[in-house]
Amino acid sequence: MAIEKLLWLIPLPPLIAFVLISLGANRSRGLSHSLAVAGAGLSWLGSMFVFWKALQVKDLTGFPIISTINWLPMGAEWLKVGIRIDPLSAVTLFFVAWTILCIFIYSIGYHNYNAPAGVHDQPGLPPHGALHTSDEGKIIHVPSVEPMYARFFGLISLFAFAMYLLVISDNLLTLYIGWEIMGLCSYLLIGFWYAKPSARDAAVKAFLTTRVGDVFMLLGLAALYTSTGSLSYDVVFRPDVVVQLAAIPTGVFGLSLAGLSGLLLFIGTVGKSAQFPLHIWLPDAMEGPTPVSAMIHAATMVSAGVYLAVRAFPLISAGWTPGSPLTPPMMVLAVIGTFTAFFAASIAIAQNDIKRVLAYSTISQLGFMVAALGVGSYTAAVFHLFTHAFFKALLFLGAGSVIHGMEHGALAEDDPVDVQDMFHMGGLRKTMPLTFWTFSAGGLSLAGFPLLTAGFWSKDEILSGAFSGRFWVVFIVLAITALITAFYTARQITLTFLGTPRSQAAGHAQENKPIMTYPLVVLAVFAIGAGWIGIPAGFPLTGAHQAGWIITFLSPMNPLEGHSPEVFSSLPLVVSLVVSIGGLYLGWRVYRGYQAGQVDPVERALGPVFSLLKQKYYIDEVYSAIFIRPARWMAEIFTALWLDNRIIDGMVNGLSALMPALGSLLRNGFDKPVISNGGDALGNRLIHWGQILRKVQSGRIQQYMLYTLWVIVVSGMVVFYLMGRG
Repeated sequence: MAIEKLLWLIPLPPLIAFVLISLGANRSRGLSHSLAVAGAGLSWLGSMFVFWKALQVKDLTGFPIISTINWLPMGAEWLKVGIRIDPLSAVTLFFVAWTILCIFIYSIGYHNYNAPAGVHDQPGLPPHGALHTSDEGKIIHVPSVEPMYARFFGLISLFAFAMYLLVISDNLLTLYIGWEIMGLCSYLLIGFWYAKPSARDAAVKAFLTTRVGDVFMLLGLAALYTSTGSLSYDVVFRPDVVVQLAAIPTGVFGLSLAGLSGLLLFIGTVGKSAQFPLHIWLPDAMEGPTPVSAMIHAATMVSAGVYLAVRAFPLISAGWTPGSPLTPPMMVLAVIGTFTAFFAASIAIAQNDIKRVLAYSTISQLGFMVAALGVGSYTAAVFHLFTHAFFKALLFLGAGSVIHGMEHGALAEDDPVDVQDMFHMGGLRKTMPLTFWTFSAGGLSLAGFPLLTAGFWSKDEILSGAFSGRFWVVFIVLAITALITAFYTARQITLTFLGTPRSQAAGHAQENKPIMTYPLVVLAVFAIGAGWIGIPAGFPLTGAHQAGWIITFLSPMNPLEGHSPEVFSSLPLVVSLVVSIGGLYLGWRVYRGYQAGQVDPVERALGPVFSLLKQKYYIDEVYSAIFIRPARWMAEIFTALWLDNRIIDGMVNGLSALMPALGSLLRNGFDKPVISNGGDALGNRLIHWGQILRKVQSGRIQQYMLYTLWVIVVSGMVVFYLMGRG
């Protein structure tokens, strides 16, 4: 089979699994998850083959693997769509395939899909349906029309299909289709436990927030299609086309058409990748099952947002050369990315929920990637996207393993503890050793532990890019953010796994099944080793004269002419070492002796600032005051009181009053004079003619007619007789 044909098949297995599960396989749990994992496995196999073939192409940037078809007729021409594998899509396809497969396999063991978070395997409840907490505080079963277990695997299969479609697309239109399918899947999966009000609210919040970015993204697509007549990458991102777009003024903040289009596409990234100010949906997305969190944070949604920004980088960076001041679009990316990275990291140090800490960590790490693009470090941004997918998938699946283990302990001891609160954990290193070691590998990679972890190499590339470009504010803020990241990572590992158990649930927690822990081991290998392919040129301990494979592989995709691959810089390396080791040590030192019931040491140190961080800077409250409450007020005033009462009710009431009057008019003006009187006259005529006909039908008339007939016959005979004699 030609590789071009195989490319078309990569997204199909998860889609087929979704269709089969929806059409009847949902009656069997085993068949449902078997179809889902088989679909993910086939896509993984195809992705690895395509990736291996892509490595054999000498100049994959200049000669990508492409295939197009005619899709929609447009007069004498056709709208063409197709698939494309270049260095960016090849690297993205690799980590997407691995993380999706691991999440699917893990999900078989994570089987509490009929229960909201914190409730697992409740005895005496039917296997399907949702659980709901009543007003009395009791957990009650709400019947469901469909098996929740099968529904979960069907939806994550559709989720995987959308991401594969987005990655291999050769144009922004089919990318947008995959983009929107992911938005739908995120809504359905975040609100998966739909009987739980907080889950429903989180799903709506995610859907509406990301739609804000999607609207601007759609405007960017419209602008590009209007100006170029195409949405194909080969057209809209071609250097000569970008130059032409950069020469067209728009009158919007002094931006060229290239810059404006790039920024509109980037706003889609702001929504999908949860950058400030559209970051608010991602922490609440933790209401969904933990495998969904891993899908969103590592394999699909947020990765897709950064992927789009990288694709649109030729437009964003149009007209910029290294060493010159940043263009307005690049300045926007640098500011938003840097601020979001620090902003989210500061919130993470005040969160107690193990998954929420990771959620704010994701927002922060995505900020690193966006900031890297803003300062022109193209390969560093993609490299960190690559490593982040592995260690963040590992951390979320590890958090799910911890929650599962805590739930077993809570059920065994009838302990109604919050199984996601790190302050109720502790000591899990002994009872859940495999989860501990793999989670620690992911945590150390997130913190950028020197040399051994993937996160160190990719994060150091970003710091080196900001340093070599002399973007001092970006460099300093990201360095401080890296210190905070290492601190809250050590806080999380120490509170969760070290010390002694701080609840009965933690004391009786147990390790999970191999089907959950083996995917953690696979991801841990990547979290440690995936960074070694990106060692910068000139690094002293390796003696490498050339940059690592991923840097040289991606560098030809960089649209910045004359911008050489990132090379080793000593000062960023020293900063990376200090902030990583210092933050980890400080976090462990502060929380190593924490006992149940004590005040959080950070709260004692920060005082009122801690409350600000705990409440997430009150951003949700501000948005509620600015957007939600006025919207509700307008709905109540203009809709409920004015539009509803005066217009809609007025129309209904007016019609209700008009109809009787119209009926009376028709009755008196038409029915009586026309229908009734005309009907009476016609009736009288009919009666008269009926009487005549009745007389005709009577016996006397018949006798008269018979006599007349005999007279005619006899007269005729006489006439014929006389004529005969004459």
